[in-house]
Formats: sequence, C-alpha cells, structure tokens
Amino acid sequence: MKSEPSNHLKRINKELGIERIVELLTERIPGSDLSTLLLQVFQEKTKKLDPGELLKRYQTNRVVQPVSIDLIKLRQMELDVLKIASNHFFTPVQLSPVAPLGSCSVVAAVNQNKVLSTIRGTEVVSDATNLLALHISDMLKSGKKSNREDYIRFCTTHRHVRTQFFNKPGMLPHFHLFCMVTSGRDIGSYHFERQSFWEHISIYRDIFQSLFQSDIEVILSGRGGYQDPEGMLRRVVQHGERFSIQVSIKEPNLENQYYKGLQFTVITKINGEEHNIGDGGFVDWSQKLLASKKERLIISAIGLDRLC
Repeated sequence: MKSEPSNHLKRINKELGIERIVELLTERIPGSDLSTLLLQVFQEKTKKLDPGELLKRYQTNRVVQPVSIDLIKLRQMELDVLKIASNHFFTPVQLSPVAPLGSCSVVAAVNQNKVLSTIRGTEVVSDATNLLALHISDMLKSGKKSNREDYIRFCTTHRHVRTQFFNKPGMLPHFHLFCMVTSGRDIGSYHFERQSFWEHISIYRDIFQSLFQSDIEVILSGRGGYQDPEGMLRRVVQHGERFSIQVSIKEPNLENQYYKGLQFTVITKINGEEHNIGDGGFVDWSQKLLASKKERLIISAIGLDRLC
C-alpha cells in the first residue's frame, strides 16, 4: 500500500504543478538517470552558494559539527576493545563510511528517514552491523568464506550518523560504536544461539573488567521469529550458567520485530554510575540476503563515546 503524501509533498506538487512527483522520480526514471539528474541539481545549487552561506549552513547543521570528546582516549579505547575481541577470535574489519542505499531499511524495521541518504545510491553508515552482515553475505554467496564448519566472527569500531533528533543528554547525531557480528548455520538444538550469544557476552565481560574493573549485568527479553522462543531463551540461559554473569529476564516484547528470538541489554556500573551501554540479539538479515532459512546471525554493539 502506498502512503499518502505529506503536507510538504502536497505543497511541492502544487508549486511545481506536477502531480505525484515522487512516484514519477522513483518509478519512471531508472536509478542511474535519477542520480545523474540529482547530481546536476546539486552542482547548480552549490554554484549559487557563497562562503558566508556555507559557514551559516555549518553553524545550523548539527550532523556536521564535531562532538566534545577526548579523541586520544577514544582512539585508545578502540584499540583496546578490538584487541580483546581479536583474542576471542573475532576479526577486526575496517568498513567504508558509506553503505548501499537501503542497507538498514530493506532487511530491518528501520525508517529510511533516520538514515543520511546520498544521491549516488548509497547512505552514510547508521549501523555498522548491517554493513558487516552484507559483507558476510557477499563472502558466503561468492564462496570466499564458509560458516558450515566454524562461525564467521567480525568486529569493528565505527562512527555512525543518524538523522533523528535526540533530546536526551549524551545522545549525539554521530557517535562511535564497537560492534560484533557472528554468522553460522542452524544445526539443531539452538547450538548456534547458545554458543554465539555467550561469545559476545564473554567479550563484553572482558572489556569492562579489563578497562574499567567493573562487572556486567545482562537483561534478556524474548522476541518472536522462532517456533519456540521460550525454549530457545531457556536453553541460552542454561548454557551460560558456568560464566557467573548476572542474567535477568524481563517481559517479552513480541511486537518488536527488529530482533528474533531474544534481545539482550548490557548494563555496567563505572565509578558508581550505572550505564545502559549496549544491546544485541539475533536477526534474520542473512536469511533474507541469502534466501536460506538455515542462516543464523547475531549482532551486538556498545557505545564508546559515553565511556570516554
């Protein structure tokens, strides 16, 4: 079902005297031609800019401005967390600043308006786990990698940009995350879910114990997407009893379709202050990208800016 045009679009249609301009541009013009058209439009617009107006745009655009953070401390923390993950057999990957257009909205329940889209068929990375999932799926599709005998484990640190307005302390228009993605195959008995989940949790435990001398707490919440989500959740918890990590379970949120089976939240206390510092869970992105129900994927991330 097509959505009704907003009041802004109705005004634009009326001023230009062109009905359904969005429909014309999306359905009547090939993507390459649309890029050519928009490139010319923005080239002509920049010709009309003067330096004073450029400065004014910088001053009024929160997305392009730097944030107040100790950059040296942030860079050191990036190295520290990547080394810890690497010691757990996760391969660090340097991602591109941009991803294919629709990298989040096509496979996950994300509104494209929250993403900084470009006119060259790309978008500024708003979630590195989506780009890692694409990278893994590409390697699996081409035969460069296999997840049948062992999992594919990738990690990265990346600056993210999201365009929605956050009116909360510590919420920034661009921010640094440490992310992990594990890919595997379903072999029954929730083997992938049990093992991959606790691999991620073990790394977070080591990060906070090593860098902040603090323990972590994990809060689980059930999600849909599995035939027996309660049974899967129970098996995952039982598998982690030997890790001596505090785990609690809150009410499931089956209406939340972003994660499948379960979502987890990582909480830690540093210098007496509690931080809800990251989250993760299982997703069906690789199943969609590779058209295979046997594919399994877990993603997770913690925020580094707040830790600095």
